[in-house]
Formats: sequence, structure tokens, C-alpha cells
Amino acid sequence: MILPKRLIIIKAMFRLGLLSVLVLAAVPSYSATVEDVRVWRAPDHTRVVLDLSGPVTHKVMTLESPTRIVVDIDSAKMRADLTGLDFQDSPVFRVRSGVKDKTGLRVVLDVNSSVKPRSFLLPKNDQYRDRLVVDLYDRKQKNQVVKHVNDKNRRDIVVAIDAGHGGEDPGASGPGNLREKKVVLAIAKELNYLLKQQKGYQPVMIRNGDYFVGLQKRRGLARKAQADLMVSIHADAFKNSQAHGSSVYALSRKGASSAMAGVLAEDANNSDLVGGVSLGDKDDVLAGVLADLSMAASLDASIQIGTGVVSEMGKISRLHSRKVEQANFSVLRSPDVPSILVETGFISNPGEAKKLSTKSYQRKMARAIYNGITRHFAARPPPDTYLAWQKRQRDTTFEYVIASGDTLSAIAQRYKVSVASIRRQNDLISSAIKIGQKLTIPSS
Repeated sequence: MILPKRLIIIKAMFRLGLLSVLVLAAVPSYSATVEDVRVWRAPDHTRVVLDLSGPVTHKVMTLESPTRIVVDIDSAKMRADLTGLDFQDSPVFRVRSGVKDKTGLRVVLDVNSSVKPRSFLLPKNDQYRDRLVVDLYDRKQKNQVVKHVNDKNRRDIVVAIDAGHGGEDPGASGPGNLREKKVVLAIAKELNYLLKQQKGYQPVMIRNGDYFVGLQKRRGLARKAQADLMVSIHADAFKNSQAHGSSVYALSRKGASSAMAGVLAEDANNSDLVGGVSLGDKDDVLAGVLADLSMAASLDASIQIGTGVVSEMGKISRLHSRKVEQANFSVLRSPDVPSILVETGFISNPGEAKKLSTKSYQRKMARAIYNGITRHFAARPPPDTYLAWQKRQRDTTFEYVIASGDTLSAIAQRYKVSVASIRRQNDLISSAIKIGQKLTIPSS
């Protein structure tokens, strides 16, 4: 039978349509794609972050010979470019991917040393889409920093310096894409340098590079170092670009002392969600500890130190508040370590951002924080420290002016001290003295 031309065309179209349906049915369906991959190195672990187009399910396992960490993601495909990743100082030397079970994705992290993997998912937020975070913890951990005590039982004062944000968490942004994490790290490094030059101090950097540290871990590192003070350095932003001024904050056991303090605390406490902390992590400081005497003493010391720091900052910058403000900052919740949070200025303010971006102003700000800290501890040093011993020497010594006929041995006998102690106190290389010379006489 001869079919009409139109019917032949319709049947041909049907066949083509059917063929198209069959072809489409053979194409795998993916629920998510990996849009980007980033690698961050921290002192004790390496972080690999996979940016996702949507939520996924996954599992992680370790395979041997050779050692590699395998991440299997269900119903996903790789769109990110895996070339050009920076593996410097990391046990990871390559990241590769392939198809698993037709619709799944397998990501392989080739490593050259033993690591302990841990993974978790982060839901999308204002700054990032959904993320899969894989942390590879080094098996060999460095010894923790502790208070140094010399043979005379005169230990250093330990100051934990916490540069806010870092790594996945850039913090606030200013004009010209100026990042808070970069500015505050520069100020922290300068403060670290100044304290290292001062006898009787041992600074400890909470982070010394571009990597993220969770808020709970920051407190934990300060406590492990047995710090006498933790100073967290920030440069925040506000929706109003006219907001300006430096300020210092301490923890509040009640509400925020001002509306701005509450806003800044809320922003700071969201750092874990941005930087990447497992939602299953538990806070090791119970809410009830805020009522403990140790916390009360720490808060008093925090406010005293903060008052000195804000006073020094007022000499180089406009102040947002001349008193120490208080709010519920997560990073300040250590029960036994006095802690302050320093806002060096508003990076969202064009004028302040311009200053904060310069090395000279960063040094001035670090010097102001340093002056506030050292002046406090010079007046109120912990009792078992070198500074406390030094203060006792100042408090129990007095000045003597050499008169005609004086000898060092006669002066020593008169004040019941040894010649050697007078020479040591005054850095004398011999017992020779002269009229009008001033000597510091130590206590007997």
C-alpha cells in the first residue's frame, strides 16, 4: 500500500522522537555538580573544600598501596578544574576524579604521608553554596606550647594572639576587595613581633597563615598554651559605610552592652558557618560556667586590660566607644583565660579601610594594642612571672647618691646587702664608684 506523503513524514518524526526519548533515557541524571575545589593548609591538618551546586550524600574511606583518600559522592559529576591546585606544605600531592557506578563521582586525594580523614557537609549560606569539607589531620602532631618557666621560677607571660577569620572565611570586605582576614593577620604578626622583643613575654599565634580555625578551637588553643591573655583581632563591617571607629570588647554574661556590640557578636559568631565547622561539633564550655568564680575573675581582668588597650588605640584612631563594650562573643567564652576582642576599625568605611590597608597603620595599631597589654601587666603581673619578680625588685629597692668618702663595701654593710648584689643590680663591672653617682640598693 502506498502511504500518503504526510503520513510518511509523521511516522518518520515519530521514529525520530522515539529515538530521542531513548537517547535521553540513556543519559545519566545528576543531582549535583562539583563547581570548584580549594585546598587550605593549617599547622595540623589539610582542608579540601568542594563547592557543590546542591546537597549530596557521600562517604569517605582510606585505601592503601598507595595511600589515598577516596571520596564517593552519589549522583554527582565533576565540573571543576583540578589542575593548578596549591598543595604546598600539604601531604596531598594530587586530586583526581572519575565516574563511579555510572551516576556517581569518585574523588581521589593522593597523599604521601599518613593522615586521618574527617568529612562533613555545610549547607549554603549568604557567602557560599553547599560545600563538602574533607579535613585530613596529620598523624604526627606538634607539641603544644606551654608556659616557659626558667630555673628561677620566673615564667613568661603568655599572650595568645588570634587573627580573626582566615581560609574559607574571609571576614568582612572593604573597598578594592580588601579582606579582613588579611588585614588582621598582618596586625597580629606585628603584635607577635613586638611581644617577642620584650623580655618576660611569650606570644602564641592562634593562626599564622591563611587557613580557618573554628571558634571553639581558638579558645582551646589559648587554653592549651596556658595563656594569661587572649586577644582576638578583627576589622568588621556594617551596612552603613559611615560607621567608624576602633573599639574593644569583652564577654557579657548578660545581654550586649549596646546594639552595635550585639550585631558584631552575631556576625563574629557566624564565622563557624562560613569558615566550615561540622554542625555536629559540641561546645566544650557549658553555659553554666559563666557563673563560676574563675569566669568572674577572668571577666574583671579582661575589662581591665581592654580599658588600657582602648585608651592606647584612642591615641592613633577615632574610637567607636571609649569604654570596653560587652557581648556574647563565642571566641571569648574561655572560663579561665582573660580574653578581649579588638575591632581595629570598620573595613566597610572607605577612610578607615584605606588606613587599615597600609603597613604603617597596621604597625601603629599593633603598637597601641601592645602598649595597652604591657602597661597592664607591668602594673599587675601574675605572681610567678619574671615581670612580677622585676616589679618586686622595683618596689623594694631605693636610690642612693654617692657622697664623699663612700665605698661600695661600706654602703653594702650599712644596708645589710652584699657588694655583689649591688654590683649586679647596677650592672657594675667593678667596685669603683664616684661622687654624685646614683646606685639602686636592692632589698636585703
